[in-house]
Amino acid sequence: MHEKDALTIILALGIAGMLFSGYLTWGEVFAPQLKCLPDAAAPSCGANVGLTELFGLPVCIYGFAMYTAITLVSGCALFGKKKDGKKRK
Repeated sequence: MHEKDALTIILALGIAGMLFSGYLTWGEVFAPQLKCLPDAAAPSCGANVGLTELFGLPVCIYGFAMYTAITLVSGCALFGKKKDGKKRK
């Protein structure tokens, strides 16, 4: 597999992860305050068991941050400017 193909796959997975974790983050942070549909359940990070918060924030926020970092790094590697590999003396 070529480097460009691998970076493209990583970028696509990063974007998919950002969309999924962003949806869960929106459901945890913003949807409970909207209350436009009182009977509708908001998307949730956890299944109400185990660890659902870390340092006072829902765990899906950390997933969103990590997927964002992966997307940014792979996007910069894929679309960034190539530097000349020659060393100056």
